[in-house]
Amino acid sequence: MPGLRVRSERMELGRLLEHADPRAPLAVRRGADGIVGRGEALRLEFHGPSRFTDAADAWRRVAQDALVDDAVGVPGTGLIAFGAFAFDDASAATSVLIVPQVVVGRRGDDEWVTWIGDQGRLHPTAVDDVRVELRDGAIDAARYRAVVAEATERIRAGEAEKIVVARDRVGQLPPDGDVRSVAVGLVQRYPDAVTYAVDGLIGASPETLIAAHHGHFFSRVLAGTAARGATPALDADIAESLADGDKDMREHRFAAASAIEVLRRLAPDARASEPFPLQLPNLWHLATDITGTLGEHSTLDVLALLHPTAAVAGTPRSAALQLIRDLEGIDRGRYAGPVGWIDGNGGGEWVIALRGADIAADGSIRAFAGAGIVAGSDPDAELAETGVKLRPITDALADPLPAARPETPRPAERLPGRQ
Repeated sequence: MPGLRVRSERMELGRLLEHADPRAPLAVRRGADGIVGRGEALRLEFHGPSRFTDAADAWRRVAQDALVDDAVGVPGTGLIAFGAFAFDDASAATSVLIVPQVVVGRRGDDEWVTWIGDQGRLHPTAVDDVRVELRDGAIDAARYRAVVAEATERIRAGEAEKIVVARDRVGQLPPDGDVRSVAVGLVQRYPDAVTYAVDGLIGASPETLIAAHHGHFFSRVLAGTAARGATPALDADIAESLADGDKDMREHRFAAASAIEVLRRLAPDARASEPFPLQLPNLWHLATDITGTLGEHSTLDVLALLHPTAAVAGTPRSAALQLIRDLEGIDRGRYAGPVGWIDGNGGGEWVIALRGADIAADGSIRAFAGAGIVAGSDPDAELAETGVKLRPITDALADPLPAARPETPRPAERLPGRQ
């Protein structure tokens, strides 16, 4: 691979997503901050069980050979690749690292452009509205209830302690549909989540797998869910009952314990917060934050060990993965896999590809949402939970560019058993 020539310089920008390709946007955004790419200066593809280690090795070679002139020097400048990885070792989905030809970014008061290769010009274009209605996919409501019931039987039989099972919905992007509008809608509705768009994978994830800069990292584990309440008093009661509930806390502790165990292999000083209720526009989650020092390890090294966490697979990992294959009977593709970006020093930000969909080259769309099943899980409650989790991408596709509105919970979204 020839050495890439990279130059970052300060530049005043307009709306970041207007700089992305309408059909193939590259973006990782949190509110007003983030990076957006266009074009492909380099594309690396990976498959199978070694996809993370292969990507880490390939990226080290690319970074070593690159010639970088970075006059800005903040996270997101210099050499950057966007990435998206398949969930399962056996998936047919392609895992990628993509170095754009141009990257624009904003972090606080800093705005910049990064040119990779020959310096060109920016070509911002207005974002067009696109509307898509999703319908049931391979796993409809009836089949999902049956899958949950079977999962609980497998857990009672001692095959696993927790299994995360998902269902899908599908749709079709119209010809020349502007995918950027979906990302804009997600940013507007969920400014505290990470909106991602990489190689057709798009969504707004609340769960940070690993964010690392200058050797220091942050990771957030989410497991245990309740829909928001219709009034402030009800909302507070739901948050309290979530934190005190046995089923949700057991589910959460499985996920947090597995993440801490893995991260301490690379970062012995890793430390975790106590679980706490995390408020999102339409959900409460139980959350645990983990921080520490990675040293010389790359974020891709972390993904190779950390993925899949118990939050998206189950416990024990190998048993849960096999049960997911047996019970769902479909290829998840890149749903619940890592998606994000990496810089030339191995730092970057990776989230779990949740609350989103994968849009194929032919415009076909598949969205997924899952729920963690433990002993005592109720099929109707778990189905309702997946419906709430599908709402971000469903709304963004059906009404991509909403008018400014307060982010208030909807009374109809209360889950069964959540009073």
